[in-house]
Amino acid sequence: FLLCLLVFAPGSRVVAESRSFVLDSDHLSIAFLVDHIGYQRQIGQFLEANGSFVYNPETNDLSSGEVIVTADSVFTNHDRRDRHLRNDDFLNVSDYPDIRYVITGHQGGEGDQHRVEGELTLLGRTRPVTLNVTLNKAADYPFGHENFTLGLSARTTIRRSEWGMDYGLSGDLVGDEVELWFEFEAIAED
Repeated sequence: FLLCLLVFAPGSRVVAESRSFVLDSDHLSIAFLVDHIGYQRQIGQFLEANGSFVYNPETNDLSSGEVIVTADSVFTNHDRRDRHLRNDDFLNVSDYPDIRYVITGHQGGEGDQHRVEGELTLLGRTRPVTLNVTLNKAADYPFGHENFTLGLSARTTIRRSEWGMDYGLSGDLVGDEVELWFEFEAIAED
C-alpha cells in the first residue's frame, strides 16, 4: 500500500517501461540516391524489409533493434538496371540476400532529433553507420490497429566502396556516395 502511495502521489513520476516495436510493412519506404555520370542522381528503392526495436517513449531510450532489407527487392523502375543492381557488380543478391542494420547505440538530441549508431552488413562486410532520425509522431493510431505507433524519418550517407562495391567508380560512371532515406511507422507490440 505504501508503495502505491509513493508511486501515485502528486508530483511523483512513473517511469514507463521500454516497449517492443515492429516495423509496419504497409508504411515503410527505403530509398537511395546516387550520382549517374554527373547527369542526374538516380533514385531507387528497396521494396521489402522487416525489423523491430526496443524503445522507451518516456525516456527516449533506444536499447536494441534490427532492420533486415531484402536485397533482391531493389527497384529503380528499369528492369535491365534492376537486374544489373542484383548481380555481383553491385548487390550480389545470390550470395548476400539480406542487408542488415543492427543498432548499437543511441543519442537523443534536441526535441525529436536522434542519432542512432549501428552496424550495417552489406556484401558480407560490416561497418558502422550513424542514422539521423526524426521522431515525427508518437500516438495511438487513429484507425485500423489503433495501437501506439511511432512515425519516423531517418537519413544517412554511405560510401559503397567501403563495402567493396566499386563498379563504375572508375570514370565516375556511378557515384561512391549513396544517400539513404527511411520513412516508416513502427507499431507497439504490447
